[in-house]
Order: sequence, then structure tokens, then C-alpha cells
Amino acid sequence: MYDVKIENGQLVTSRDTFSGTILIKEGKIAAVTAPGGDEQAREVIDAAGKHVLPGLIDTHVHSRDPGPTHKEDFETSTRAAAAGGITTLFEMPNTTPPVQNAESFDQQVQNLRKKAAVHFGLWGICLGPLNRPDFMDLHRKGVIGYKYFWGYGIHRETFQLLYNVKEADEQIIQPFDDGEVYAMMKAVAETGQLFAVHAENHELIRQLDEEKPADDESYQTLLASRPGVAEQLTVETGLTLAKKAGVHFHVLHVSAAESVAAVRRAQAAGQNVSVETCPHYLFLSDEDYETVGKDMKIFPLVKTAADQEAIWEGINDGTITVVCSDHAPHTEKEKYGGKLSEIPAGMCGVETMVPLMLNAVNEGKLTLNRFVALLAENPAQLYGVSHRKGTFTPGSDGDITIVDMEKTGTIRKEDLHSKSKITAFDGRSTKGWPVRTIISGHTVMQDGMIVSDEKKGQLVTPGGISNES
Repeated sequence: MYDVKIENGQLVTSRDTFSGTILIKEGKIAAVTAPGGDEQAREVIDAAGKHVLPGLIDTHVHSRDPGPTHKEDFETSTRAAAAGGITTLFEMPNTTPPVQNAESFDQQVQNLRKKAAVHFGLWGICLGPLNRPDFMDLHRKGVIGYKYFWGYGIHRETFQLLYNVKEADEQIIQPFDDGEVYAMMKAVAETGQLFAVHAENHELIRQLDEEKPADDESYQTLLASRPGVAEQLTVETGLTLAKKAGVHFHVLHVSAAESVAAVRRAQAAGQNVSVETCPHYLFLSDEDYETVGKDMKIFPLVKTAADQEAIWEGINDGTITVVCSDHAPHTEKEKYGGKLSEIPAGMCGVETMVPLMLNAVNEGKLTLNRFVALLAENPAQLYGVSHRKGTFTPGSDGDITIVDMEKTGTIRKEDLHSKSKITAFDGRSTKGWPVRTIISGHTVMQDGMIVSDEKKGQLVTPGGISNES
């Protein structure tokens, strides 16, 4: 007797779409069989007219927990993830305290495990000489990867990250120079894991910010102070240093055409480099600010239609292999209560990413097979969790996302499950929606509603690492 049987749907992988039945037992995929079998199960899910996908993964989420949990916490962010068809998310390390060593890793696992509606992995932060000796311990604990917020300052007491750093602030450790970045890369290379960067050149941004008119709060002026070349400079420097250090270099949330081109050249030359992007760069441009407004401020900034076109080209030629949300909530007071140049950057995304991307499938911008590659198979392989995630292989976790490619609906901020309701896509109609989220064989979301409050989420670590904290 199986626990769950999913029948009559179309199963989708990165390469194939086919009729089949999925059988789940004790939280794992037990078998994939031909349709019409007489297997018995305690729960039978009829997926007729739907597509059945390996559980989707969001590799880039800021849940603010612990820290500014008035914006979000892990319970609300993982409920939002489940509502959006996500079965696993990777939590970014810029919390209070950050995941910087073995002790803070264990503390964060204990904190999040009791709140998790979906599975989760943990990023480790790179704080230069403050925690470079701890990288190997973080690897042994099971971090997904190492993130360096290139160009950000660090508060000396809280270790919080700060952008727009002023030279004279004694409480702030200034952004590290290229020598320290190289040293961090070498330390990460010893772990065999990837070194990921938020890529913006702070020296150029500081200079351009000083040059802009003080009273000009237009989006175009803001964009002129943080242009594509600020990202490109950091990407190209990172590629050069990473090649020397022998580390896998990963560019987070790419936003500029020049950066995509630089990564493409490095990949063609055989360098171990990967890159991700996000829906806001795929579906927005600077031209949208007039109607969307402050909701779309995010770092790196959304840029031009030409950048958007280049990013889509990068997806379709395989340069960009992962799409993630960069879910980064703020309150309405924070987002709307000041000048454009002063308000925080970030928006909700973990719940809206899948419908936006499915709509793009319906519009012919990519295939559903490529969608599965971008949001399931590729991230699982990139982060070393393909033994458990992103696949229908028997023995892997029983995580399934069922989508209805004919379902239409409208994204409305009041419907979001996050504490924050900030989204640049409020009012956008889409075709193609997740209709069921299954975590280890257990349905958490059905038809847009969270149907279980059980905390089924468990820690996910790369193959060969098991954390029992």
C-alpha cells in the first residue's frame, strides 16, 4: 500500500513530457509507472488536465528571521512559498545574527525547523577575515553555498550589511578590497562549493551618486547612478579572480546585458561559472516605473528593455540556468515613506514567481520543459541536492508541484501570504498557476489555499552531508 498516488496527469522533466503515475511512500518517490495501473494508495490525487512537476526550488529568499521579523518571518515566507508552488527554498544568510560559523548555522536550523512549511537550505555568509577560517566548518555543517555581498559595508557589532556606505563611519567595516575577495574565493575553493556574489561596484556607485542632482528623484536618475556597468565591472573582476582561485563563481540576480555577455564568454572558455536571474528582470524595465512606482526598486536595479531582452536570450541559450525570486520583503511604511533614493530595495517574490513564469510559457517565451530545468532540475544539480530534489527518480523526496496551464488569475497584493504585501506585479493577470504543492507526500497547498499547518519542512544539505542539529 502506497501513501499517495498521483494519476492521470502529464509528467514534465527538463527533457520529456509524458503520461504516468507517481507513487509516494514514507515521504519518498517509490515508483513512476505507466498510466492505468491498479496500484493502491491511501490518498489518490487525480491530476487530469494538469501537469505534474518535480517540486520547485527557490534558491534566493530573504525571510528576515531572525532579525526584522516585522517585515517577514520564516513561517509566513514558507507559507507564501507553498502557496506559490515552491517546495524548497534556500535562505539567505544576512539575518541577525548571520549564518557565519558552525554555531550560528546550528542556531538557525533550530530556529527555522519549527516554522518551516516547506523544505529549506541555508546559505553561509562571507565576512572576510571575520569568518574566513570558518568556511570549512560551514561546509561540513551543510551550507548550500557561500554568499559575498560585494560592495556592502559591515556593521562592526551586529554584522549587518549596509549599502551606500560613507567613508567616515567608524561603526562600519568598509567593503573589502580585491585581495580579500581573492582570499575568500580560495577558502571557498577548498570546500568545493560555489562562491556567489551580489555584484555591484561600490566605488563607481559612490562617485555617480555624488554627481547626480540632489533634488532629482526620478527613476532614470537613480538608474544612472547604478548603471549596468557597475554590475559588469564586479562580474568581470570576479571572473578574473575566480579563475585564478579555482573556485566555482556564481553571479546572483543578473540584471545587465553586459554581465550576461561576460558570463557567456567565460563559459565558452571553459570557466566554472553560473548565473541566475529573477522575474523582475524578465518582466519589468525602466519604462514600467511610471505605472509601477516604488514597488519595483530592487538592487541591482531593473534596467532597460535591451537588458531584459539580453537576459531572455541568456535563458534560452543556456547561459542563465536558474530563475529565483530574490524575495526581500519590506513594510509599506518603509517602502512608501521616503524618497526613491532613500527607501529600501526589495519586494516579495516567492509566491508570484511561478505564475509569472508559467504565463511566460503560455506566451511562448520558453517551454515548460525549460521551466522545469530553471526552477527544479538545474538548481538541484547546481547546489548538490539532485540526489533528493528536482527529479522523479525513485528514492528522491516526494516533493511535487502540480500546475494548471489553463487556469487564469490576477496577482493581488492583498492575497499574498507574506507579512509584506509589496509586489511590482499587483494587478497583473497571468495564465498558468500552481494548484497543488506536495511536501514529502503531504499536500500543503491546494487551489491556492494553505490546507495544512503542519511544519513538514526539513533541512536540505548537499549530497554526502547530513546535519542532525
